[in-house]
Formats: sequence, structure tokens, C-alpha cells
Amino acid sequence: MISCGTDILETQRMKNAVQKWDQAFLKRIFTEKEIEYSMGKRFYFEHLAARFAAKEAVFKAFGEGFSSANFKDIEIVNDKNGRPSVLLKGAMQELSNNQKVDSIAISMSHTRNYAQAMAIITRKSEEN
Repeated sequence: MISCGTDILETQRMKNAVQKWDQAFLKRIFTEKEIEYSMGKRFYFEHLAARFAAKEAVFKAFGEGFSSANFKDIEIVNDKNGRPSVLLKGAMQELSNNQKVDSIAISMSHTRNYAQAMAIITRKSEEN
């Protein structure tokens, strides 16, 4: 079985949120690794926006059942070549186990104006 989710965000909205709420906003939405990675980039708000869109895409791919989860239960990390992947924690890891998730593929992209992401979840077949 496969499910997918997608999200798009105007990068200016992320920039405005960071400028308005600074660390309080960042620490509520992103993990320390995500903040460190993004803030190391010249246009950090574009990278934050892409990660936010990725988290939203993962929520959407899971469908319902994640009401007890928070944004930090989904962490977007990059390997040494820059390829993103999804790490689940807390309520999202529990949901993943309950839904028999095999893998989550994530793709992100951003420009000066928009960030978008798509998440594809594969699940174990009920026959297995």
C-alpha cells in the first residue's frame, strides 16, 4: 500500500514567522539539528520553509490519527550528499508502527518565493 502527501508554502511566510517570534517559533516547530542545518545556509528561511512543508506532507501522507503528535515528532535530516530523509519520534513513531509503515520517501524543493515537499509512505501489505 502507498499513500502520499504534499505541501507548498510561501517562503515569505516562514521569514515573517521567524522575524516575529524568533527562537520561540523555531524551537516549537524544528529540532536542534534542523535549526542548525538551516541557519547555516545563506537563505535560511527557504530551508526552514522546505522542512516545514516536508513535515506537513508527512502529516498528510499519514492521514488521520496524528492529533497527539507535534512538529518535532518529525525530523528532516540530510545525508552527506544532501539527500533528505525522515526520522520519526514520539507519537509519529507510534503511529508509524501502528500503520505498519515500511518507509517514507521525502522530496523537497524551494525557490525564493515557494517551498514544496512531497512524502510517499509505503506500508506492509495486510497479507504479509
